[in-house]
Amino acid sequence: MRVIPRVGLKLSILIYAIFHFTTYFYENNILILLVAISGISLFVLAAIRLKLKYIKMPFGLILVGIIVMLASGTSMTDGLINGFLEMRNMVGLLIIVPMISWVLNEEPYIDSIMSFAHNLLDTSRKFYFGIASFTQIIAYFLLFGSISMMYQFVNMILKDEHGEPWENYKGTALIRGFALSVMWVVSIPSFAFVVEIMGASLGLSILQGLVISSIGIMIALIFSHFEEKRYGVNLTAGLQTEIDEVLSHTKDKKQMHRNVIEFAILFITLFGSILILQAFSNIELLVLIPLVVFVWIILYFIVKRRPRKLIWEAKKYVDKDMEKQAYQLCVMLGAGVLIYGLNQTGFAAFVVDGIYSMQEAFPFLNVLYFLPFIVIVLGFFGLGPLTVMVLVGGILETINLPYPAELIVLAVTSGSTISILLSPLIMPVIILSSMNGQSALKNGIGYNWKFAIVIYVLAQVWIQVGVFIA
Repeated sequence: MRVIPRVGLKLSILIYAIFHFTTYFYENNILILLVAISGISLFVLAAIRLKLKYIKMPFGLILVGIIVMLASGTSMTDGLINGFLEMRNMVGLLIIVPMISWVLNEEPYIDSIMSFAHNLLDTSRKFYFGIASFTQIIAYFLLFGSISMMYQFVNMILKDEHGEPWENYKGTALIRGFALSVMWVVSIPSFAFVVEIMGASLGLSILQGLVISSIGIMIALIFSHFEEKRYGVNLTAGLQTEIDEVLSHTKDKKQMHRNVIEFAILFITLFGSILILQAFSNIELLVLIPLVVFVWIILYFIVKRRPRKLIWEAKKYVDKDMEKQAYQLCVMLGAGVLIYGLNQTGFAAFVVDGIYSMQEAFPFLNVLYFLPFIVIVLGFFGLGPLTVMVLVGGILETINLPYPAELIVLAVTSGSTISILLSPLIMPVIILSSMNGQSALKNGIGYNWKFAIVIYVLAQVWIQVGVFIA
């Protein structure tokens, strides 16, 4: 009997994705209804497959959404159908983007890059900078999976270096690097969603996020310097010994150079294609990204002359990996029902009135000071950056805030950055803790609370100067 929910769940995910993209370009009421029905069956089958206790959050979101719709007198049938369609762009994104890992795992790109750049990584500060920066690049391909991949890679180099000073060094480089990436990496769903929903310029949003992220990494280096002094250890000496040992095993330098060039081409083609097509086409960003990713993956395997490997990866993804997305997909569907329900009420007007009342009480403060804290607080309730961004973005979409859209994007994403740095209840910190053996509280608040305060101040200085100039 377990086979039926498993097969049904995978089939529901595939139908949802296929008809979602089909109806975006060819609108058909019957097919749109099938998208909604497949979304409902996806949720029901996930509840059966994963057990209801493991999907408490999405179930709670749907339940609250239904209560809101009943209170507002909304038709339950229309409400559920529209609710399960509300976040369909995000569902399509979440199904396609994880496929990027197929490409990254084809060659030892990371090993080659680190071997190639070893002269730039021969001190503890340089290595910290390299890991924090490269984690952001890998996040472009693997999202928060970059934390586990990069931790395994760093641990491979520093295999003989253990203890709290080293775990602090490795852990903060990874978590700070990834947290800063959510302010500019376009393939991260939370960033793509808030840019799309606020109607912000993608180029300007990426640019300002990249500037803040770059300054943030410099600040992280300063923090790392003082953390090393506090522990009273010389990390550079141990690092140089470990790097020399790794390099002694590097044999094929020609292949190493080829992998480095290949990786640069892969990053530029994926990043550049999204930027160029977004500038010259009318396709929504949340639809454009997965379509570009899908075509880019196919072209990669064709150019590498590995079509059989592509078919094998696709079969493995459908058979095993796609089902792992079920929880996150259910969260998006639940959030869609809640957002649709709230949009049928006067909730947006209530929020606007609250904002204006707050500004009357504190005329020297504007709402952009407080937006990050909404994301941070929800993060401490276990809501990940994407879920929070969907809920907050769904509300902000109905509010006409008198600020440049790009500044609103930065306010919300900076809150997401801080939430990732601190919250022991969301995936990035949980993944790191499972790998380095440190508690989630220590990896989050313990190591990063001072850094998080500085990032908040840095982002707010940029935002408030932008408000003043605007």
